[in-house]
Amino acid sequence: MRAHYDFSKMNGEKNPYIKHLKQPVTIRLDKASVAYFKNMATELGMPYQNLINLYLRDCAINQRKLSLRWTS
Repeated sequence: MRAHYDFSKMNGEKNPYIKHLKQPVTIRLDKASVAYFKNMATELGMPYQNLINLYLRDCAINQRKLSLRWTS
């Protein structure tokens, strides 16, 4: 390996796939849910949006389904 590399002549290109990695969405969550994820994210040292994304991705990968029963 060289001791020094010259990057001044390099043509930098933006990642063409960056727009396919994440999709911005607007979602309304109750305050308690947001507070829960913010507290957990603070403990883990990561942004709470990433934590919510990881949780939702895990649910999607494992095909978890919510079972709700409405009472009359």
